[in-house]
Amino acid sequence: MMQKLWQKKLKLNYSKDIFDIVQFGSSVMENSSPNDIDIAVIFKNIPVKFQLNHAQNIKKQLKEKTELPIHIKSFDLYSFFDPGNFARENILFYGKSLITEKYFAERFGLKPKIQISYSLQKLVKKDKVRFHYMLKGKKNNSGLLNKYNGELLNPGLIEIMPEYEQVFIKNIEKITKEYEAKRVLY
Repeated sequence: MMQKLWQKKLKLNYSKDIFDIVQFGSSVMENSSPNDIDIAVIFKNIPVKFQLNHAQNIKKQLKEKTELPIHIKSFDLYSFFDPGNFARENILFYGKSLITEKYFAERFGLKPKIQISYSLQKLVKKDKVRFHYMLKGKKNNSGLLNKYNGELLNPGLIEIMPEYEQVFIKNIEKITKEYEAKRVLY
């Protein structure tokens, strides 16, 4: 079950020293079963001891909103972009802001997307048709592209929102292994 905290209008009480509060990890992915909720608290430039106090305050507030354990990480903007921050890419690409209720990357003028290129050349005709129905739908049944606001950019290339990546990959793999998923920031 996805824990869409960013959609809950949480009304958190937080310091003006906080740049953003971001949910990331498996809890933002559609059809996932997370064990916890990963939260990044990103600060403007304040000392670490104050960051820890503010982060614990946020954690306490969020514990009241979900039954899952909250795993919290704090960064200032400088340490967030440090190459040694292994969570940076995940937070930047998949993270959802609990403040703006949008992708965290949008704070920097970027929009994250997943582009999946695929080839149907090695498939028999019935599997090509199955693939088409999976994406576009059949009769009154909606396909994945419509259901999850995906877009067919070209034959063999679709673009989706990051939280739906696993939904598409699992369905594509039922028909073909000839695909490649790529992260894109616009």
